[in-house]
This record gives sequence, C-alpha cells and structure tokens, in this order.
Amino acid sequence: MQNKQLVKVTKGPKRQAESTVSDNGVLQPLKMSKQELYKAPTVEEFNQLKEAENLFHCNLLKMQMDELLKEVALSEHRKNLLDFFVQQITHLLHTVPKSEVVELEDLSWLSGVEVPIRFIPKVAKGKFHMEPPESINLVGSYPLGTCIKPQVSVDLAVTIPATILHPMDAINQKYPQKRALYLAGLVQHLMSTKTVGSLRYSCLHGNRLRPLLLIKPRELSEPPTPHYNSTILGDHLPLSHFQFLSANSTQCPAFRDVVALLKVWLRQRGLDQGAGCFCGFHASMLLAYLLSTHKVGKSMNAYQLFRNVLHFLASTDLTKNGITLAKNADTKAPSIPEFHMAFSVVFVDPSGHLNLCADMTTFTYKQIQHEALLSIKIWDDPTVDCFQALFMTTKAMIRTYDNVFYLSELVKLQASCKKLSLLNELMDHSGNYVLAAFPFILSLLQQGLGERIHLLAHSLPPDPEWSVDSAPPKHKNQPPLCVGLLLNLQHALCSLERGPPADSPKATEFRQMWGSRSELRRFQDGAITEAVLWSGSSVCQKRLILREIIAHLLQLHADIPGSCVRFVGQLDSLITVDKEDSTTGEEESLKVIQAYEDLSRKLWQLEGLPLSITSVQGAHQVIRCTQVFPPVPVKLDYSFFVGEKNPVGLMPKADKPCPYYITPIKVIVHMEGSGKWPSDHLAIHHIKAAFHVCLGELLNKHHKYRYHAKPTYLDVWKDGLAFRIHVAYHREPQILREALTPEGMLIYRDNPEAQSLELETQHKPYLTSTLHGLQQQHGCFGAVSRLSKRWLASQFLLEDIQEEPADLLVASLFLHSAPFDPPSSPQVGFLRFLYVLSTFDWRNNPLVVNLNQKLTAADYAELKNDFVVSRESLPAMFIATPNDKTVSVWTKEAPSVQMLQHAVMLAAKSLQVVQAQLVDSSLKQDIRVVFRPSLEAFDVLIHLVPKQVPLLAKAVDPPLVTFQQGVFKGSATTERALPIIDYDPVRLYLSELREAFGDLALFFYDPFGGTVIAVLWKPKAFESQSFKTTLMNARRVEVYNDVVSTVPNVEAILQDFHLIGEGLVKTVELRTEKWVI
Repeated sequence: MQNKQLVKVTKGPKRQAESTVSDNGVLQPLKMSKQELYKAPTVEEFNQLKEAENLFHCNLLKMQMDELLKEVALSEHRKNLLDFFVQQITHLLHTVPKSEVVELEDLSWLSGVEVPIRFIPKVAKGKFHMEPPESINLVGSYPLGTCIKPQVSVDLAVTIPATILHPMDAINQKYPQKRALYLAGLVQHLMSTKTVGSLRYSCLHGNRLRPLLLIKPRELSEPPTPHYNSTILGDHLPLSHFQFLSANSTQCPAFRDVVALLKVWLRQRGLDQGAGCFCGFHASMLLAYLLSTHKVGKSMNAYQLFRNVLHFLASTDLTKNGITLAKNADTKAPSIPEFHMAFSVVFVDPSGHLNLCADMTTFTYKQIQHEALLSIKIWDDPTVDCFQALFMTTKAMIRTYDNVFYLSELVKLQASCKKLSLLNELMDHSGNYVLAAFPFILSLLQQGLGERIHLLAHSLPPDPEWSVDSAPPKHKNQPPLCVGLLLNLQHALCSLERGPPADSPKATEFRQMWGSRSELRRFQDGAITEAVLWSGSSVCQKRLILREIIAHLLQLHADIPGSCVRFVGQLDSLITVDKEDSTTGEEESLKVIQAYEDLSRKLWQLEGLPLSITSVQGAHQVIRCTQVFPPVPVKLDYSFFVGEKNPVGLMPKADKPCPYYITPIKVIVHMEGSGKWPSDHLAIHHIKAAFHVCLGELLNKHHKYRYHAKPTYLDVWKDGLAFRIHVAYHREPQILREALTPEGMLIYRDNPEAQSLELETQHKPYLTSTLHGLQQQHGCFGAVSRLSKRWLASQFLLEDIQEEPADLLVASLFLHSAPFDPPSSPQVGFLRFLYVLSTFDWRNNPLVVNLNQKLTAADYAELKNDFVVSRESLPAMFIATPNDKTVSVWTKEAPSVQMLQHAVMLAAKSLQVVQAQLVDSSLKQDIRVVFRPSLEAFDVLIHLVPKQVPLLAKAVDPPLVTFQQGVFKGSATTERALPIIDYDPVRLYLSELREAFGDLALFFYDPFGGTVIAVLWKPKAFESQSFKTTLMNARRVEVYNDVVSTVPNVEAILQDFHLIGEGLVKTVELRTEKWVI
C-alpha cells in the first residue's frame, strides 16, 4: 500500500535584470558587426523564418514568446542551488529516528509542533510510530522541466512506510490522521537542524485532508465519499503521474515550453492557485491527453500546441462530456457517466480511478472555457498585440467583471448547508462547509440571474498557510469569497421577470424560486402569468436590480443575510444629474437627442432659404451621450431677472446669485455649394451671418421659436434647451488656405484658422455621429466616458486631455477590449480607463481607435511605422483614427509631455486607491477621495464666492444648502425672452487670468462646481531679465551693481487677482514662498 506525503521546497523570486533603454525611454537597436549583420542564414534559421511566416501574424509575436520562455525558465545556477538543497532535505528525511509505538490519540511525543489537521471525528483507535520514509521521489514540474519563475517550488513525494499503516486505515479518516501525524513527525525532526529556514503548513489546492509541508532554505467515522476517496487516491499516484508525464515529455520536444506558456496564461487569469484550480499539473495532463489521443502531433511546435490546447478547452465541455487518460482501465474503475454523477468536472487520470478535476466547480471550468475562447479570438485578430493581451496582462476580478460582490462571515454557510440540505456534501468535504455550500449557492444565483448574465465566475479559495507550531486555521477564517458577473445588457436591466402561465406545472417551481416576490399579473396580450417586478425606473436604479435579486435569493434559499453580502461600490453618484429621480444622465441625454432630431427635421423642412441645406449634424458631446452633466430642460423664473429688455439676454437682479448655466448645444448646418458663394473668406462670414438671421426668422415664423442671431452663430430656444446653430460652407477651409505669391501664383498654405474651422465643421460632427453609434452598440459607453471625464476635471486635467481625446480613449476600451470583454458597467469601464491611461506606453506607441472597424492589419502596420519615423515631431499623446492617421488632431496642442506624465501618475495612484477600497472592506469606503485633488503642490489658491459658481451643485462634494438660480425644472412651450446662454463667470475670469499672466503661471480649475483656482508659478518666469519697456507686464525694476533688470511683481499680481475677479474672488491664499527672488 503506497502512501505519499507531499513536501514542497520553495524559493523566492529572483531579481530581474533591467532592460537597456535610452534616457528618453526609447528602445535602442542591438549593435552588430558588419560580418554578423550580413552572415548567410543557416538551414535552421530558414526553417524558423518559414515557420514564423506560416504560423504567426508577425515575427515579433514569435520573438516575444521566445523571450517570455527565456524569462520564466530557471537558470542553471538556480537549478544547481535547488538540487543541492533537495539533496540536503532528502538526506535529513532519511535520518528520521524510529520511535516507540504509541496509541493514535497520544500526542505526547510531539513537542513544539501542531498536527496539520483537525480530527473530525475524534481520533480513532490505532497504533502509530515514526520511522524513516520508505522512499523519497522528485515529482511535479521541476523534474519535468516545466517549472517557471517567479514562484519556484520543488515537489518531493515522501512514501510512508507500510509498517505504519493498516489495510483498514482508508475508512473513518484514519489514513488522513496518520498522514498528518507523520508529517508533523517530519517537521519535528527538521526543526532540529540548521539547514532548514522556515517551515509552514499548507494544503494541496485547498484540500484540508491533504496538508503539505512548505520548506524554505535559510537565506541564501465517516463513510467513504467521492471527494474523500479522491483525497486517498491522490496520495497514491504522484509517482505514476510523474512517470506518465515524463514519457510524454520525452516524446514531444515542445512539451516543456507549452506547459510553461499555459502556466503563465493561467496565472495571469488567477486560475492556477486555490481550491479547485486548473494548475500546471492539470495543463500538463491535458497536453498529455491530446498527445496520447493523437489530437495534436508530437512534432508540433510550442505555438501550435498552445493554440490547440486553447481550442480544446474552448470547444470541449468537461462538465457534460468528461475525458479519460486510461487506455486499459481495470474492471473496477468507474465509468465516465459514474464520474459525472459524483463530480462537476471530469478528467480521469491514467489509472482510471482518480478524477483530476474532483475539486473543480462547473463555474471555474466555464470561466476557463470563456477565457480560452476569448484568447483564440484575440489571437485571430491581427490588429491586436496578442502577446501583451495573453501573457503580460493580469486580469484582476475587479477589472474583469461588470459586477462584483463578496461573501463574508463564511461561518454563515453552516446555516446554508442546513437550509439547502447538504448533509451528504458536507460529509463528502469532511466538514468543510465552505466548499460544500459554495457550488450550490453559485448554481442558485445562476438559475435566478438567467439571461441577465453571460458568465458567473468566482475567486478560488486560497491555499491556507500557517506556522508549524500553531493549529490549522478554521474554515470561517479564510478571506471573503468573490463572485463576478459578466452582464448581458439586453436583459440585465429588465425590471420585470416574466414567469410561466398560472396553470402551468412550472408555475409552482417559479413561485418556490422567488417566494413572496412572485405574483400573478395580466399583460397587454391578455396572458396571466407569474411575474416578479423589481423596483427601478431610471437606468441608474435598474443597475441595482441585480443586487436586489442576489440579496433576495441568498436570504430566501441559503439563510445568508444581506449583511454578509458586500457589493463593490457604485460610482454612479458622481455623475448624478437629478437626485430626486436618481438619474445619471442617460434619460437627460435621450431627451436632448430627441429635441435635436426634431429641430433637425424642422430645419430640413424650412422653405424660403436662398440655398438649400445639405446636412444637419450635431457637434456637441451631449449628442454622443458623453457630456458629464447633460443639459436639462428648464423654465425661466422671471422674478429672478431684471424687467428691462437687454440685447444680451435676461440679466439677474443685483442681489441674486449667478444664474443657471444654459448649455449651448452645437449644431452644424451645411449649405449647398453654389456659384453664389464668394471666394473671399470675409465675404463668406457676412453671407453666413445673413443665413443665421434668415434661419432664425423662419424658425420663429413657422414654429414660434425664440432666437438670438449673432454673426458667428444662431441661438435657438426649443423645449427649454438652447441650440447653437453654425452655418458652414464646405469650401471655406480650402479658401482660408489659399494665398497669392508675389508673382501672382495661387498656392495653398495650412494655417491655424483653417485647421480650427475644419475641426469644428468636419471632424467634430463626424466624431459625434460615430460615437453616437458606439453608444447604441454598448449601452454604458456614455456613462463610462462621463465618469472618466468627471475624474479628469476633478484632477484639473480636462483642459489638457480634452473632451474629444477623452471620449476616444474610452471608446478604445470598447473597441479594443483585449484581454477583457467590452465593459457593461460604468464602474469596470472607469477602472479600465485609469489602467489604460496609467500603463499605456505613450512614448513608443500610438493609441489606435478603429472606429467602425475601417482600419485593416496593413493600415495598422503602416500607421505604426509612420509613427516610429516621425515620433519626435508628433504630440506626446498620439491618438489615431481611420480619418486621422498621421496628425492626431485632437491632441496636437495638448497635453504636453509634463502634463501627460502627471496624468499617468495620478491615474496609477487613483487606480491603486480605488481598487484597494473596493476590495478591502476594512478601509474607509469613500470612493470620492480619488476625485478630490491634492492642493499641496500649488503656490497660490484663489478661493471663489460659492454663489457665483454656476455649477456648484455638481461639485464632488456639493454644499448641503443650495440656492435658486432663476429656473424651474421642466420645459416651457414659449418664453417671453431668452436667458443669457453659455454664461460661466469663472471660465471668463480664468480666460482673463491666462491672457494677463499666462507667461508667469499655470491656472487649474474643476469646471464642474470647483470653488478653488489653483495657481502654479512657472520656474523660468522668476529669472531676472534685462530691462525692456515692452516687457514690463506684471514686473518691477531692480538695480544691482548698476545693472538694471526686471523681476515679477508678485504682490501686484496677487492684487490683480483680486481686482480682475471682483465680486467673484473670495480670498487669495499663498501656499509657498517660491516666488521670493
């Protein structure tokens, strides 16, 4: 009777060598001699080139995989150190002294060592003694050559002598008890030596009946059940498994490399450690299965084998159709259907008796299948950097799944076992109520959530570790269990759960499922069915339906109270538009779009225009659902305003606060081309001004809309909203570029005015239309973008990473989501936004946003090549789209290199803080902390009068008391006069400050309710300059050694801050003394 203990020899991660890069962060080419450079390729190199051409998208992927394998492989020096230490441990284990025979319950011979198992039931009768192991064998990944860094472990299978065991020890848990006692005896012996560093207990994949001993060197009556039987069998077969894998490894040259790649792939997805994991051993066995069944060829390379393993995982459901490695199993071996009756996932070992996936849940395997299928899709997309996505990106649950919640106070699962009648399962898991109840709780949630989710995944309970001189930890002491949901937005937000007809046999089952929440309802089609109605009218409220369902099902069926279920924080409150209706902008954006579409139709139908309209295009962010706080229809309170008419608009009374901010919604109206258009740009401006007047008069005549015409635009008041119409002529940018040489030749020269006009009349409408379409495909795109821009604004970054590049950055999360699925909740989208902003290599790569999938693989290659060639002349943040491959029009002016680095740093820190708060319940739960800017680095703070800040109610920390701003909620059909549109005194004040002092300081402000303007002096501004009468703005004269120079007059500048902002500025606070010369 062979019985083996598993002892792991572990070694810490090795320090990695630093890559050689230039000072500015650009990778440098490898220098080679001329002879080496032009050396003829060998036959092996020819084969490698051919292989790369046929199998890989590019040579780069093959080189990346080769480099990864080199990185994770053990060095010869490290192998020698490990071999030496293993020899020492083996020698020590062979010198275990023989002890006297004692009763099994007598532990007096153990001193300073605890037994790594809880005796349930109490210790049975029997005899035990210590003596040297029968044999010690190296097993696992180290002798196979599939061991990878950084977590290096060597498995030693220690065979318990047959004289210690009895043939009847397999029942009543005698064997696990003797096994644990023998392991404790080995610990006692090893503790007496100086060779060993730390000794700690752990469990094999969370199985408490299979404790392990982790050794680190010094620096430098229960009936047999399926899981219990698997525990016993698992200790008999390590050596035979190792021999089986060794044979396959020898026959397949790429075996070791494939297993290493699979281990990295599994580790990045958190699937290789914990109870019920799919570790490197399972990956090795699966590869051996594919080889033994000839599903893959032994001569295949690592790339081909890895891809075939992923394809097999994606296409084979081991929860329904198990597989076996046993070719000639004996007659006593269970059949595959019998294994399926006892286990969720079936993968039988070569003996035909052991299910290698005995501890794995259905949901873990479904997660593996989903990841494999997603990886194959990524691999097949030539525009994706599949190496980075598959092997280099860690998929934390908090950034992978749309909704995440934690089950804490796991002792409550004891009550769940009783409620769910899981006595047999509890016995099967030897009293581990967490492992017994958790799969049934997950099945319950899967049934209840149904079509609302694509995937339900869960974290794997970690392998516990504890000191050798302490008792094993209790089941309730393990960390909270994490559950993640991938949402199906077509059904996830439905407030009605429609069940079977009242007279259907399934109606009883439906009522049992939902309890008191189920009720009979009559529908418009006349059907009377069981149904469950969940609360929620707005999109924001409907996002909470899943929480309500989960809490209800857990309480009803598993006796898990709501206090034990912690849902990861909701970030929607930061973009709340209407607190009374709990809306976060979706409904408001839809109303604006409906009003815009109605205005567009009426513009098309206008008669009496000198030229016809060729297009009406929205050019405002609210049309693409990405304005942080969409405009809300309002009615004017005329008692707030002065009665006299004013050409600018209604003016507030002197004692009133700043009026409500009316957002102008920009609309571009293109007029048809005609010979009537002049060729002079000033004349074109006059013609456009006349069109503004004409359009306003016609809209007022036919639809009674109030309007205000200006030379450059037309403001129209419709349904409580302000639309700002700009007339455009398609040839105007070209005319602005025309110039005459002294010789009278017509040439075209680009200029800022033409570029700005082209941006406003062509690029922005196209972007708005495209992103509006993206919002139709992905319902939470707008919410993610608004939340991300709210963070940018709160950290004073929105003037550098402006609205359009921010929207494109968010769009990339949906269009190029690898290795994730596209986000389906604002929270996960915001976390990925911070992750991409903080980790993307802006210096060496362009961010390509493939709108409407217009770019091909060839376009990607050309774009990246052009980027590398022209990098020094391109913006710090380069965002390419199908219509903008070479310029990056949205980031051409900003951000600067310094501000981009600042944004990257803030995003990394914010991501760290947010993730820590969402995961760790012991931290103070205040997500708004990352939306509060640090003011420590600024030199001057200009505090504003709150009543003069129009968007004060939208601040990160809004005031408890608000004030009336001259409007009522709702829309009016007609208004007597127009209010002042687009009036923001803080923005105007900032504009004056920058114009007057922009050469001396930088000014930062949160446009959404900020009450502080932060000022940062420019270092170069405080250098002494030669006296010049033209350079005396905000400077004073100093004479030193008969040399006249000028320095900034800081006292006068601070006084000017007050004077320019009179009535708006409350105080000016000095924070540093850096301004002293």
